[in-house]
Amino acid sequence: MWDESIPISALQHFVYCPRQCALIHLEGVWEDNLYTLRGRRAHEGVDLPEGLVREGVRVEYALPLFSERLGLVGRADVVEFHGGVPYPVEHKVGPRRARKADEVQLCAQALCLEEMLGVEVPKGALFYRASRRRREVVFTPALRAFVEETVEKVQELLRTAQLPPPVNDARCRDCSLVEACMPYLGDLVQEGDS
Repeated sequence: MWDESIPISALQHFVYCPRQCALIHLEGVWEDNLYTLRGRRAHEGVDLPEGLVREGVRVEYALPLFSERLGLVGRADVVEFHGGVPYPVEHKVGPRRARKADEVQLCAQALCLEEMLGVEVPKGALFYRASRRRREVVFTPALRAFVEETVEKVQELLRTAQLPPPVNDARCRDCSLVEACMPYLGDLVQEGDS
């Protein structure tokens, strides 16, 4: 078993693409593109660790998170406290759409909050800056189990330090690591073998 804490973001990277996760968290590769730069800029407003009370709801920004049980560390963009119940809100730059990787990241934040605060966190939200709208995510038993399975897979990836093969599909178009990953090389090798 991997014996170091893993960033919650590694779970999001792994679900999006295991190779992307390995390049970032094993190889230390990072390249910015339009999407990562937009994301960084969007997070500037929520990465200031200070809280406030808005309409009777306590709001904490850049809240540090951890789970000793799962071996996770990270930071929540925003956590609202509704009657003492934490409600994590993860900010995303792109259009409002369901992405399993984003739901895993948000649910992992909830699992950390549950362990840290000793209260159940039943749901949270993904906030999309492009539309300025939220999409609520309920942390079902199936989603929670998927997060825990993903933690185990990321731990295994980090323990074995094996770079997974590239996927070379629609995800690559938006990935900032496409040049470092070189997913198209597999197609070139197969064409050369023909």
